[in-house]
Amino acid sequence: MFNLLMFSVDWQKSGTVRVSTERVFGYTDDHITNRFIDNMGRPVLDDLKALPCLFCVEGKDDELAYAGRIEEARFAGKEIVLKISLDPDVPPVTNRTLYENRVELNMVTPIAFTRNNWAVKDIDLYRFLLRNIRPMRSRPSVFEIPEYESIDQYLVSAMMPFDAKFKGVYASIKEAAENVGLDCKRADDIWEHSSIIQDVVSLIDQSKIVICDCSGRNPNVFYEAGIAHTLGREVILITNSEYDIPFDIRHHRHIQYLNNSEGLATLTSALQSRMQTIIDR
Repeated sequence: MFNLLMFSVDWQKSGTVRVSTERVFGYTDDHITNRFIDNMGRPVLDDLKALPCLFCVEGKDDELAYAGRIEEARFAGKEIVLKISLDPDVPPVTNRTLYENRVELNMVTPIAFTRNNWAVKDIDLYRFLLRNIRPMRSRPSVFEIPEYESIDQYLVSAMMPFDAKFKGVYASIKEAAENVGLDCKRADDIWEHSSIIQDVVSLIDQSKIVICDCSGRNPNVFYEAGIAHTLGREVILITNSEYDIPFDIRHHRHIQYLNNSEGLATLTSALQSRMQTIIDR
């Protein structure tokens, strides 16, 4: 069994949490509830503390849930004060994963994902996480990537030469992204690290889609495309000339464009269509 706490809390920062007693045993089967209440109908906190926990915030998408434990629990009027700890050895799981597996987790009531509640589930939490969490990944030494990925589902990044003649191309990419509800950035839009390569890699790592302009066979773009492919991102190749596509990736589909007003309008349309296809998967 495990405690599933679904509350509007920053679990990573909140070592102490207060929850209403009225929210305990929400969406919990009656026979389980009866095991954890005393003769006065109050939760038996010592018994609940013994169970592992999954700490969640409301939602059905990419919100992160963390495995951990309740270290201390006490009543304070109509609230329960909890001192919690997160398990540093277990990566977070997304609410999307929880929702996709809601039958297994006995969370079949959709409102359970959007309402504050403390449920107890008769499920082996760690066995479930072992099957569903994102695995740890090997990390390079040339630049840094987080141990566990965190993708912004609305972020598109553009990898292209920093040259004035590509200004219109970038504008076309941004327009296509905005037309499908996405936000597009490139490395010169941010300045978070002392080295530009770290900004580039961080941007790629957080992106749902990476657009690489191979025009002119720019080695930096090729390097960035390789990083994006390695990280498993959705990569869209664009180019002025099909001969600028490296041989090793020429089997991948690409979008060819002309760098003039008509050609850039066509590029916007083609990119918009391709991004919409990726979003709809």
